[in-house]
Amino acid sequence: MFKHLSDQKKRYDFMFIFDVLDGNPNGDPDAGNLPRIDVETMQGLVTDVALKRKVRNYVQMTRGKQPGYDIYIKHRGILSREQQKAYESVGVENAENPSANTIKDARDWMCAHYYDVRMFGAVMSGKKYNAGQVRGPLQLTFARSVDPITPFDMTITRVALTNANDSQKDAGEDEVEARHGQMGRKAYVPYGLYVAHGFYTPMFAEQTGVKGEDLELFWESLINMWDLDRSAARGQMATRGLYIFEHESEYGNAPSHTLFEKINIKRKNDVEVIRSSKDYTVEIDHDIPAGVQLHEVITL
Repeated sequence: MFKHLSDQKKRYDFMFIFDVLDGNPNGDPDAGNLPRIDVETMQGLVTDVALKRKVRNYVQMTRGKQPGYDIYIKHRGILSREQQKAYESVGVENAENPSANTIKDARDWMCAHYYDVRMFGAVMSGKKYNAGQVRGPLQLTFARSVDPITPFDMTITRVALTNANDSQKDAGEDEVEARHGQMGRKAYVPYGLYVAHGFYTPMFAEQTGVKGEDLELFWESLINMWDLDRSAARGQMATRGLYIFEHESEYGNAPSHTLFEKINIKRKNDVEVIRSSKDYTVEIDHDIPAGVQLHEVITL
């Protein structure tokens, strides 16, 4: 499906658009897990870390058992254990005072075996099992909502109790009934359309060993990752747009910001309350600079 966008020696800039309906796309632990916002504009935010987590999850579930497609930063993973595998593979036992060549060999092994190290980069230095640092060729920005969002915090209840002593009834543990239940909170956004930007730099890809198949998998994950990461807390999330600018030159034929300005997302004039991606329209200036081709993979 993405063979025409799998040349790892070319530069790519892309605009990634997704939305959320009645869900929390990225909670902020410093704000009681409320959806992240820009407090000055009230636009919603989703961090690059959260987006890459979805890509990692998709790759792990769909390709994780294939050689070269393991994930370094796993959920509840221990990073030093993954780096230890690199040392064992290159046959080095002195993990605390490795030579420069050992660190390079471990770094190369990590790039070859872990998709996220190869694509996103990683800091793998430390006192033990030092595998150096990798600057990944693929980078993402924060996603920002097109319009201000309205975060809500809703009260929810359940009839069951967590522990027997949570009940006020004076009875033995076997006789306690959960009559009053417990209350909790659920944060959500009624609707938000978010835009993130991404950049693929082939010079860094050459250093980490990125292949065309890696790029194909990345585009695939951006489209399908929400379907393998469903959660009641996140509501309904879906990819609504993917616009990829392909450069003929590995150094780029135009600045990325001038390309992104060619795509303008606006709320329709007759829409007062936004609750769907259909409430927006996209205007594209097709006067694209020479040496750059726009691929409208998914259109809003």
